[in-house]
Amino acid sequence: MDFRSHEVGVLKVLSDLGSASPAEVAGVGDVDESGVMRAGLELQEKGLVEIEESSEIFFEIGGEGRRLLEYGLPEDRVLSFVGDGVSSLGSLSQELEGDVLNIGLGWIRDKGLGEIVGGEIKLTDKGRDRLELEEKPELKVLRFLSDEPKSMGSVEQLVDNPESILDELLSRNQAVQKVEKVSRELKITDKGRKVVRDGLDRDFDNYIHELTPELISSGEWREREFRKYDVTASTQPVYPGKRHPYQLILDDIRRIFRDMGFKEIKGRTVESSFWNFDALFQPQDHPAREMQDTFYLETPNELDLPDDELVSRVKKMHEEGGELDSTGWRDPWSRSLSKKAVLRTHTTSTTISYLARNPRPPEKVFSIDRAYRRETIDATHLPQFYQLEGIVLGEKLSFNNLLGYLSTFYSRMGFDEIRFRPGYFPYTEPSVEPEVYVEELGEWVELGGAGVFRREVTKPIGVEHPVLAWGLGIGRLAMLKLGLTDLRDLYQSDIDWLRRNPTCRL
Repeated sequence: MDFRSHEVGVLKVLSDLGSASPAEVAGVGDVDESGVMRAGLELQEKGLVEIEESSEIFFEIGGEGRRLLEYGLPEDRVLSFVGDGVSSLGSLSQELEGDVLNIGLGWIRDKGLGEIVGGEIKLTDKGRDRLELEEKPELKVLRFLSDEPKSMGSVEQLVDNPESILDELLSRNQAVQKVEKVSRELKITDKGRKVVRDGLDRDFDNYIHELTPELISSGEWREREFRKYDVTASTQPVYPGKRHPYQLILDDIRRIFRDMGFKEIKGRTVESSFWNFDALFQPQDHPAREMQDTFYLETPNELDLPDDELVSRVKKMHEEGGELDSTGWRDPWSRSLSKKAVLRTHTTSTTISYLARNPRPPEKVFSIDRAYRRETIDATHLPQFYQLEGIVLGEKLSFNNLLGYLSTFYSRMGFDEIRFRPGYFPYTEPSVEPEVYVEELGEWVELGGAGVFRREVTKPIGVEHPVLAWGLGIGRLAMLKLGLTDLRDLYQSDIDWLRRNPTCRL
């Protein structure tokens, strides 16, 4: 019987220990853990070793769990505001973000922690008891899991009703996740002990482990046997450096648009209200321009406007419709409001200022960059997000061309079913909202807005031909591609998720 050196080493260790895990064998011998498993599988085929497998479910904390540890459970945040008294839902809505309040009230009802009657909430005895707990059991479990995965048995020693607590945390956007760990035990057989007693030949090895040019040219490979490999054998995990999954998606989008003949452009993060709003024919009293929706800067408070002639044309368009058959907004236009500095609320400010500098066709440009809005942070909203902006300027463009560009893009991003719904946006007419069908969700998902720039937008900046335009949210698209349910996970430094996430999806 022929043996490799690794097999000899493993057999000798097992003859002393009787049985051991691959890690234990590796710790005693001079073979690493993956080498122990390969040798063990070969020895098992020879009847010298038995390998027993067992699996156990472990629980590990997820991204949502770490957020709950940092901010607390929504129901507990509501309970702390209510206290021993009675609180109106209106007053709570001023203290807590909408998502926290709604989710917290749901759990309070489910757990019987409070009663909601006539727009007011009052704690039950159970709610008051929970309020007095020094540490909530759910947070105790999350803290316990925060360093490494733990078994059900270890959680049982920590809290009462561990199964119900873990089930609850699993339902909270997977605040914890189940992980199956497979354990293997190598055990030497009687036949294996006999082989060790009879002595092992360390030198002779008739198997070919690596096919070399010399073996091929000499023909020696015909007279020897190739070593068999088990591709399912356990090996030591390797975590090579790789690019962030979100960055890979951004790069894919850039490549698709460049393949379609587009050029990428960049714009200013801090922009004047003129380019962010006024040049897009957005009225100066529009709700989107309020401070609760837009970040206005203190320093610089104002930015210079472009040349007076362009500003005059935009002003005239707002007040009376310019030279078009349009009424405009019929309100006085303020130059000082137009100077106000903002963090751009969309990257359309980039494309419209580019058009003003390049008003003659043909033009095909796109922009992928950050935009900023005063959003309440929750699973689907962030104050900072990536937006994909694109425009096509041409002499004979139509609405059908716009649908064609969008269909091509989403198809190349891997979506088979695409449809368009009528939409409304202040600066495009007609307007459309693209949607894709997501098989895993069983529903259509809206991914942005698009349309043909209105003449009230293009005329003042000197553009005389149709302009197709779109502004698409990349965050939601990335969530669909990566199987995420929380937009915040795109920006978390969760090393375990980054390691598990495949670089390439087939």
